[in-house]
Amino acid sequence: MKKDLIVIGAGASGIMAAISAARDGKSVLLLEKMQKIGLKLKASGGGRCNLTNRLDSKEFMESFGRDGRFMQNALKKFNNQALQDFFEEIGVKTDSLDGFRVFPVGHNSQSVLTALESELNRLNVKISCKEIVNSIKKENSIFYIKTENREYSAKAVIIATGGAGYPQLGSSGDGYKFAKELGHRVTKIYPAMMPLKTKERWVANCRANTLPKVTIKVDIKKYKKLQAKGDLIFTKDGIRGPVVLDFSREITPLLDKFQSVPVLISLTNLSSHEIYEIFKKELAKGFNGNTLELVQKILPKSVAKELILEANCDFELKFNKQKGANRDRLLNILAWTPLTIIGHNGFDMAMVTRGGVNLKDINPNTLESRVVSGLYFCGEVINLDGPCGGFNLQWAFTSGFLAGKLKH
Repeated sequence: MKKDLIVIGAGASGIMAAISAARDGKSVLLLEKMQKIGLKLKASGGGRCNLTNRLDSKEFMESFGRDGRFMQNALKKFNNQALQDFFEEIGVKTDSLDGFRVFPVGHNSQSVLTALESELNRLNVKISCKEIVNSIKKENSIFYIKTENREYSAKAVIIATGGAGYPQLGSSGDGYKFAKELGHRVTKIYPAMMPLKTKERWVANCRANTLPKVTIKVDIKKYKKLQAKGDLIFTKDGIRGPVVLDFSREITPLLDKFQSVPVLISLTNLSSHEIYEIFKKELAKGFNGNTLELVQKILPKSVAKELILEANCDFELKFNKQKGANRDRLLNILAWTPLTIIGHNGFDMAMVTRGGVNLKDINPNTLESRVVSGLYFCGEVINLDGPCGGFNLQWAFTSGFLAGKLKH
């Protein structure tokens, strides 16, 4: 079977690449190793599918770090408004209830996938599932792709295989292997956007509580600028929640380097002095409770109790009856709570992969390989990853759109 284009991987970026090329009149074959297309897309955001956000392109790129500028040309061709217009065109209305994140109306990822499948069918894109690609070779300007079932050929190939996270949904790092075999450099990869495990066991006693808008930062001198803000949830063996999902992309490479990473968390975004002033005012108003009841003025009971114990205080004693050194320690712990990150669940629980095909081997204007002409990359297989909030899906769709434009 010979096509103008073969797209390997039917996630968000691969589906968009196939649509983009087919709309330009190209004959397209979309290969997917799983039994259905778009499994990770369907699961994204807990099935709610945060498609994009309202940031302008400059702020959007900055959220990806120093390499974010690589996206500049792609975003000029297909930004967040273009994505919303595209989905409107294929029958998916979007909304932004919080003024930042953009979801399909109804917050249902199945509606997104159904519309994309309909568009693929309308454009006569050939979809072949349960196709595990074994090799990609190029001879005399033609690509030959061998799967476990048969051999295909095409004038161009797009690798849209995703990263290595959530292998049960199809991402197992195949694209990195193909890229290397075809002469590309691939950076070290790390799991990202995932819960983290802590050395401290007291967190298990606080599982009932979600703490909003906390600040977390690395407590290593060289990396003190690394920080994130958002909601935090304690678990039986660590921490999770949006702030942790975002921050894990900074932590996993450090864990690889240091084995454990000390962090500080501001659970209230108050300084020790501000906390002391709050307590002073409560006591001045005639508050007559114990230390636990006082700390509950700023934190949930289970968290308050554990931090009081961490400070070697007696939570049944009144605050002004605690030893001076312990009282000071408590104020400091309440302001910045220390935790030690010691691990994670690896790629099995990673929603995103940090690392990928080296950006220097890809032309940012077309996403064509600088090493092999006619070969393109898009989505998570490329060394770009962003935080929670629609960043990674927007990049998947944007890069798929651009790669599908095919230079030839």
